[in-house]
Amino acid sequence: MLNWQYLKFKDINLEDSFFDSLKEDYSEFSDWFERKCENNAYVFKNDNNEIDGFLYHKIEEEAVTDISPPLPPKKRLKIGTFKVNAHGTRLGERFIKKSLDFALLEGVSEVYVTIFPKHEALIDSFKRYGFREVADKTTTNGVELVLLKQMGVYIGEVKSDYPYIDNTGRKFILSLYPEWHSRLLPDSILNTESKDAVVKDISHTNSIHKVYLTAMSGVESLCKGDILVIYRTSDKKGPAHYRSVATSICVVEETKDISCFSTLDEFIGYTASYSIFKKRELEAFYSEKKYPTIIKFCYNVALSKRVTRGEMIDDLGMSANQYWGFFELTESQFEGIIKKGKVNESLIINKA
Repeated sequence: MLNWQYLKFKDINLEDSFFDSLKEDYSEFSDWFERKCENNAYVFKNDNNEIDGFLYHKIEEEAVTDISPPLPPKKRLKIGTFKVNAHGTRLGERFIKKSLDFALLEGVSEVYVTIFPKHEALIDSFKRYGFREVADKTTTNGVELVLLKQMGVYIGEVKSDYPYIDNTGRKFILSLYPEWHSRLLPDSILNTESKDAVVKDISHTNSIHKVYLTAMSGVESLCKGDILVIYRTSDKKGPAHYRSVATSICVVEETKDISCFSTLDEFIGYTASYSIFKKRELEAFYSEKKYPTIIKFCYNVALSKRVTRGEMIDDLGMSANQYWGFFELTESQFEGIIKKGKVNESLIINKA
């Protein structure tokens, strides 16, 4: 299961083999680690209690002068150490999401990280989400690239702009059953759910991108940039008026029909890493074409406060009698969900 811990450096075993490559890359790593004894870092451990991921953040406000060209004074988040053991679960995407979530919480203007050029896959991951090369850092260990993302700057590309949302997109409610919802959107599980039971170290849980298959009418009309308010249907433990809730805001990347894949392998290659469904389920879906519409979307934000079906009906003017699987929202209804959900308003970009 997913085992996140937020630990002081002094409580982390520096002799774990996980840190060997960092010691090789940075001659001063052990000394630096010891000096940080009272600082905290995110640690991810696997089922064998071995470290599989390590993430350290630092807030800076002074000029960054040890790089060329230097960066002027500004409130920034430095991703001081970022390492995952690659094992096919997209844990790196989860770490990037956690870093950007932290940046939003701290209200920084920029996020930056230094990486040796040999780490090509990691560099590509950062660039996918809007980081760009701005400088070099030269030390006795060699030359590192400095990758930086400006927060709140919108360029019009769903992935690069993540986690920001272009408010000009159409808005829709999309419902998910509870058993699918929490496996697909781990940051949006409810207080009444067991995190240990539903959040595991698997690719569709960790990934910023999600793939969902459905037969709901109208979903096939979704386009890149459309906004989805994810609606978790009732768990049947009480009236849907109170138990069904809006939990998340996502942005559509693309929509495909299952018939567009000429082979099963092509279909599995597109869906498996980002879907909640097991391979045998996907094979059956491809054979039967039971769920023909495939939506790929970015998981941008979990609502700080879940918005109940009752609130959406009583306060935002939605109809109790409409089909709640999928329907379009008005601008005022979407704005109401954002406000009731206590979404960080800086995430919603209103282009002039």
